[in-house]
Amino acid sequence: MAEAADFPGMTPSPARRWLRRTGALLAGAPLLAGLLQLPASSAQAAEHTYAKEASSTGTVAVAVDSLSPSIPTEGDTLTVSGTVTNKGKQTVTSAHVDLRVGSALATRSAIDSTAKRSDDISSSSGSPVGDKYVAEFAKLTPGVSEQFSISVPVDELDLGGGGVYPLGVALSGETAAKPWEQVLGIQRTFLPWQPDEADTRTRTTVLWPLVSDVHMTAETASNEQQTPVFLNDDLAAEISPGGRLDQLLNLGKSLDVTWVIDPALLASVDAMTERYDIVAGDTTTAGEHQAVAGRWLAELQQAVQGKQVVALPYADPDLASLAHSGTSVTGSLNQLKAATDVAVGTVETVLHVTPSTDFAWPVEGAVDPSIVKVATSAGADKVIARSDSLTENGDLSYTPSAARPIGGGTTAVVADARLSEAFQGDLTKASASTLAVQAFLAQSLALNLQTDKQRSIVVAPQRMPTAGQAQAMAEAVTALQGGTWSQAQQLTAAATAKPDPGATTKVPSRSAYPSSLTKRELPRSAFVDIASTQDRLDNFKVILTDESRVVTPFGRAINREMSTSWRGRTTAASSFRQGVQDYLTTLAEQVKLIQKSELKLSGRSATIPVTVQNNLVQGVERLVLRLTSTNPTRLEIGGKSYAEQRIEVSGGHSTTVKFTTSANANGQAAVVAQLYTEDGRAYGAPVTFDVKVTEITATVMLVIGGGFLLLVLAGFRMYTQRKRAAAREAEENGTDDTDPAADAAETTQDSGDGPDAESDTRSGADDPVQPSDGTPDTAAESTDPSGTGERVDR
Repeated sequence: MAEAADFPGMTPSPARRWLRRTGALLAGAPLLAGLLQLPASSAQAAEHTYAKEASSTGTVAVAVDSLSPSIPTEGDTLTVSGTVTNKGKQTVTSAHVDLRVGSALATRSAIDSTAKRSDDISSSSGSPVGDKYVAEFAKLTPGVSEQFSISVPVDELDLGGGGVYPLGVALSGETAAKPWEQVLGIQRTFLPWQPDEADTRTRTTVLWPLVSDVHMTAETASNEQQTPVFLNDDLAAEISPGGRLDQLLNLGKSLDVTWVIDPALLASVDAMTERYDIVAGDTTTAGEHQAVAGRWLAELQQAVQGKQVVALPYADPDLASLAHSGTSVTGSLNQLKAATDVAVGTVETVLHVTPSTDFAWPVEGAVDPSIVKVATSAGADKVIARSDSLTENGDLSYTPSAARPIGGGTTAVVADARLSEAFQGDLTKASASTLAVQAFLAQSLALNLQTDKQRSIVVAPQRMPTAGQAQAMAEAVTALQGGTWSQAQQLTAAATAKPDPGATTKVPSRSAYPSSLTKRELPRSAFVDIASTQDRLDNFKVILTDESRVVTPFGRAINREMSTSWRGRTTAASSFRQGVQDYLTTLAEQVKLIQKSELKLSGRSATIPVTVQNNLVQGVERLVLRLTSTNPTRLEIGGKSYAEQRIEVSGGHSTTVKFTTSANANGQAAVVAQLYTEDGRAYGAPVTFDVKVTEITATVMLVIGGGFLLLVLAGFRMYTQRKRAAAREAEENGTDDTDPAADAAETTQDSGDGPDAESDTRSGADDPVQPSDGTPDTAAESTDPSGTGERVDR
């Protein structure tokens, strides 16, 4: 009252100042005391908050294992079954489970919020349906689980108009510490309620993906059939009864869905129908699941008849990795084009249907301008994106149709993120699967209730759902297609539907791309490896007589090196790429030059043989062998520094070619043999060897000529001696009165013997050979091999 009487601008009296100060002290005392006790009170508050959070989920876990029917209608009986487990330390008495229905949720965001607090006992859960619809337990012992099942007519749920109603399954009871009835555990799910057929049904497209990891290597056996080699036998487990791909096939064939298939998966299973091998380290074993593969393919052929099939590029290339890291490497986009081109032929050959290749599907539907550009570079004009990437700007009060023109003649087919992500995580437990199914149906109904406008919605789940996820997906899609607010539609129809004018068409920038996805991309080094492998393949295939035996398996292996399935598996991806390169190198090295040792050439000219060996099963051609002298002033080949010859070698054979050389000087010269392809690219490793030249000098020639002349003169003398001896013999045989003394003197003179020479001059038929006859001029030719020290010039 005193302060109210004070006028602004006037100084208070001393008494009033004293009263004011006293009041301030009195008012501040509690505050000061509170500040002094702040640490203690804060600790108590934190402890209270922790205790509250710890107890918000309750001491009893409630699991809803089944809810049937998923979409109830008038006259139905709703059956809810599940399990309750006492996680606390005290026994729960007077325990019972009841059902509680809340008010209809008006928005999709409200469904999200309810799902996040599905087991929070502190949140409102509505009133129990009725005392007669409960499951009672005398007690719940700590650590013990009990099953329950409650059936209630839908009419007793007191549901209003169509909408999504939260359904709480709550356990109430007492404990020794709190001897009064209370909710000790709850699990909330959703009850989609559409008693009458919707005025406008949502056209819903569900993609059903058949995609797997990489299983085949680049290696094939050298037989005529080219037996394929697999990294492991994991694919057999996936397509065997109960396997992941087997369940996807069996579940999908009864649904109205769009099949999205990786042609590499079809090629791998098709290869397994015949003989195939499995490599494990250095050991190779024969595969034994031909019958399983044949059965799976036969069932898939029947399942896709009359359904739309979308073929991904071969091996499902990682478009985002290619856009962010691969475009800077020459030839990377060519690999995407090759993967797209081979897709149609593979699907047609294996499934006997013509697929659509108009769609590109980046990982998790995340896009940016570079991804869109790469995705459409191979011919696709539609990109499957997701609404959490191509987000709305808030101008629309409802979820728009999937089709969005984003420029350049490209359409973004935007899948609904909530529906597409509904089946992620571990769904092996029945309770998790049930919650996922009901949340999916709730979101679908809420979307339909947003407006009476006709819309086309796309559901694009994860690429490789587990068996549990596939089962939940199939259950949800089955219920949806039997509901009253949705109708099935193929992907092509959704992509060509009239776009909503207010829907966003702006592709987010590169900076908006999720960092969590960037971390899992293939690095630039992966595309460098791919380019290197392709370059080696191009150099190798030109020499083959049947290049398809190499180009086809290696081309598809290169496609697999870009697969989306390598995300997050850096080591395995690198090992696969290295394996492809190593095997290609091994094959290329089967065509090679034989090593040579040092050669010695005598004379001014000679020939040098060079051998090319081909250990491949097929012949090689279009090869050029070049022999080059590193010192042409000393040794020329073919009259110049080098000479070339074309080479053709049959499979498993070798051929030797000879090059003419000429020596200009003595000494040693290095010679290099190198194979080239017809386009002038070096093939394989060169072979270098030394040639030692020994030129024949003029002095040596003079000595050899003199020796030859002596041999001629000696032969002439021997010839004349024989002639005289023959004439003398004829004269002696024809004349009887010859003077013996004269004959003896003549013989001595002709023979050149002196007076002391032996003159046994017997004549007659018994001894026709005269002592003066010379010996033979050459000895009989020996047939023994040449001595080890001999040098034979050829």
